[in-house]
Amino acid sequence: MNNTGNHQPALPLSRREMLRRSGTGMAMLGLASVLQDAGFAPTADAAGVSNNPMVVRAPHFPARAKHVIHIFLNGGSSHVDTFDPKPMLDKYAGKELPTKNLRTERKTGAAFASPFKFQKYGESGIEVSELFANVARSIDEIAVVRSMHADVPNHEPSLMLMNCGASTVVRPSMGSWVTYGLGSENQNLPGFIAMCPGGYPIKGPQNWQSAFLPGVYQGTYIDSKHAEIEKLIQDIRNHSISDDQQQRQLALLSELNAMHLAERPDESAIEARVQSFELAYRMQTEAADAFDVSREPQHILDMYGPGVQARQILVARRLVERGVRHVQLWHGAGQPWDNHDDIAVNHRRLAGECDQALGALLVDLKQRGLLDSTLVICGGEFGRTPTVELPQKGANAGKINGRDHNHWGFTTWLAGGGIKGGQTYGATDEFGFQAVENKVHVHDLHATILHLLGFDHKRLTYRFAGRDFRLTDVHGRVVQELIA
Repeated sequence: MNNTGNHQPALPLSRREMLRRSGTGMAMLGLASVLQDAGFAPTADAAGVSNNPMVVRAPHFPARAKHVIHIFLNGGSSHVDTFDPKPMLDKYAGKELPTKNLRTERKTGAAFASPFKFQKYGESGIEVSELFANVARSIDEIAVVRSMHADVPNHEPSLMLMNCGASTVVRPSMGSWVTYGLGSENQNLPGFIAMCPGGYPIKGPQNWQSAFLPGVYQGTYIDSKHAEIEKLIQDIRNHSISDDQQQRQLALLSELNAMHLAERPDESAIEARVQSFELAYRMQTEAADAFDVSREPQHILDMYGPGVQARQILVARRLVERGVRHVQLWHGAGQPWDNHDDIAVNHRRLAGECDQALGALLVDLKQRGLLDSTLVICGGEFGRTPTVELPQKGANAGKINGRDHNHWGFTTWLAGGGIKGGQTYGATDEFGFQAVENKVHVHDLHATILHLLGFDHKRLTYRFAGRDFRLTDVHGRVVQELIA
């Protein structure tokens, strides 16, 4: 920067300042290398070379999926009441289960028969609960993994495992890994969006954190209980100055930020802040369009149905349609599916809030030609016991009508994006307590998801603290049977 006013006499330079100034040119020459180490590798695209960390990048091999919609039934939905029918629970209802080998960590009560009816759907004849009758109409597009298992029966570590691949230590979320690996097809919207109506879920932003990955890959949180764009996204519009003035301000800010970054090349968080400033401006028009479901024709609105869940599921389709890479939808703050009591009432209510829209999403994506390139994932952090929750103090005091946490066996279903639909994979025991056949750990699920996106999960790494990290840590296998 050149100054044209009165000049102050130059003060003698210290040795450190002299070296700093004389080294500025070399620092600029080395900036590209530094940014590459920090995850901001200049990438060749159609327009030439770019150091934009969100530019579209090629995966390791041709991908089956380009986008992800992850519906998170937080709290742990009951697999034996939704996608894993267990007739033996009817036979033993109210009785102790006749097995001595169940690996349980909590004392549970007698067998609890499902209050919901199951029936077969599609050519595959897969049995699905009445709770998800609309989803079941697309069962031939769905792979139901009935042999999922996690590490512990507690929400916090299980949420971190499902979302970040690690239960107790800080690691980047799956959405962050995906955008780090692939970039985003739309530079005017975040590459990774997490929507949760009514506030944060348990563990809050840690569920979509970028951790040691550059901050630009962290998920952008949207409180989807709001319909108005200015409530959905804070400060989305500037009512004080014109667009031209904003552009000039941003141009000046970009110059200042570039100078600031050049003097501090080791601080990768600066680049994330620069990107967020520029993205915030670009979002003013694009986001207003993407989140405004009123622009949909009435028959589409009717297909998805009313309510917050329907709206955010429809928004998810509009986002992937516009190139957003990873969209995660949470079923409300807290853990609404954590039904230790009144499961017959609560699960019916919760499924009623999302079943129609989830069924519509699968149909809508398919008819638009998006299902083949969009991987849809639905499930929670674990399942629930086939036995009744024992009466305790608190919400379920005196009640014998709910289920406890169960990480030994639960269900996750996947559709689209290269998934071989119309199949169930794996199985829990005859009561639904443990995965016993073709067991799928969360690490295996993550490895399979990354494979569908074109990545060898062992090679999608980031060097931090002297070692190469990955979403699957040192575990994970690709479940080839799930892939079409």
